[in-house]
Amino acid sequence: MSEIKYINPAGLETPPGYSQIVDVRASRLIFLSGQAALDAHGELVGGSDLEAQADQAFHNVSQALASVGCTAANLVKLTVFVRDMNTLAAYRRARDRFLKSVEPAAAPAITLVEVSRLFADGLLIEIEGVAAA
Repeated sequence: MSEIKYINPAGLETPPGYSQIVDVRASRLIFLSGQAALDAHGELVGGSDLEAQADQAFHNVSQALASVGCTAANLVKLTVFVRDMNTLAAYRRARDRFLKSVEPAAAPAITLVEVSRLFADGLLIEIEGVAAA
């Protein structure tokens, strides 16, 4: 069984929605490839609406996790790539809905990066992750 400690050490900001450090002592780690706003048929979901695209990307993360018997509570690290940092409020709303079942003190470590382009035209967000089971 994995031992997971979520840490926001003194001297660092205690952020809303994620942990500064996730210390995992696990025998099983699951690495999720980047998930974007594509449905099961490869069609773009959400058009030019970042929040709708983020909801679909998080849905895909949930589907991937479920396929190996995990949930959002198993996530220890997310890396989020967005095309425009000015859309952070929309991203955070989608993230908070996705993580609503996870205790705030057990939120994954998250890195958010602005990129100039993603793998397909029209994509505004891509999310990859690591889970511990």
